[in-house]
Amino acid sequence: MMQMDKILNDLIHAHGVSGSEEDVRDIIEKEIKPHVSSIQIDKMGNLIAIKKGPKPSVMLAAHMDEIGLVVKSIGDEGRMHFSAVGGIDPATLLGQRVHVKHGSDGRDVLHGVITNEELIDGNDVSRKIKISDLFIDTGLNKEELAKRGVHVGTFVDLEQDSGVLGRDNIIYGKSLDDRLGCYILLEVAKRLRGKTSEIAFVFTVQEEIGLYGAITSAYELNPDWAIAVDVMNTYESKDLRKIGKGPCLTIKDSLMITNKAMNKWILETAQENKIPIQFDVSDLGTTDALNISISKGGVPATVIGVAIKNIHSTASICDLEDVEQAILLIVELLKNPLKKA
Repeated sequence: MMQMDKILNDLIHAHGVSGSEEDVRDIIEKEIKPHVSSIQIDKMGNLIAIKKGPKPSVMLAAHMDEIGLVVKSIGDEGRMHFSAVGGIDPATLLGQRVHVKHGSDGRDVLHGVITNEELIDGNDVSRKIKISDLFIDTGLNKEELAKRGVHVGTFVDLEQDSGVLGRDNIIYGKSLDDRLGCYILLEVAKRLRGKTSEIAFVFTVQEEIGLYGAITSAYELNPDWAIAVDVMNTYESKDLRKIGKGPCLTIKDSLMITNKAMNKWILETAQENKIPIQFDVSDLGTTDALNISISKGGVPATVIGVAIKNIHSTASICDLEDVEQAILLIVELLKNPLKKA
């Protein structure tokens, strides 16, 4: 059974709300540098690591950012109301611990707790939770927060310990979306041996708020084809997309139909290597693959991912065996890349 290694644990715990991905990028840059030909950080903040080789040129993308919060207002008593960064169900926030990011270098750490009028006084929360009803309590008033560098516009990270559940390969934590994808790309880069086609490992920014890093990086790279490596929600109520049943191949999401030729090739490669595949057909959400696919004259693109429980929460759950199978699948794909999609 797989166990969570230090790099994955570091990625999960790193702070990286959309627009503030620096901590995550630093970890990735250090880890991938020995395994690629060149590294650059573009104007958007995407990290692009190139492994040189002949055509076709391949883009593998995983996003570094995670959902989070940004301070919207601060009352005299220090109650900080906030706006969500990315899609968050307000019900998952009540009672959560947060890390308030502030200052020019992120020092002088300040923590807080998300609460509301009912919970703060020990009363039952009887109404539907709205994000406008929630606020962060740090134990400091407005003046004290100002002295600590906290103001309207300060970004706030959700916090949660990570760990294992009933088995070593079943883990939980925050930001599995999409630090799992980042980890998969790192492992693929490390495990590739010998000559390959030209591969761009792209770790994108601001996926959660609009897939923005994918737009600029795909335009500059103009790859022959691309795979976004991401996570998707489970669908246990319909006996579909379960953890522990292998990586997922997206056929359709809310905004995109993925490339049929690529999907056929991926499925055949998985079958040849006895890697189980789950199919993802969804009416909700989308990935970096969307904006990659419509870059310039169009880029054939699809999505390989890992199903997780409790997506977009601080207590997401995944099976590391699915992660390992996704790594093996992508390595096999790159050994014999598709010439034309």
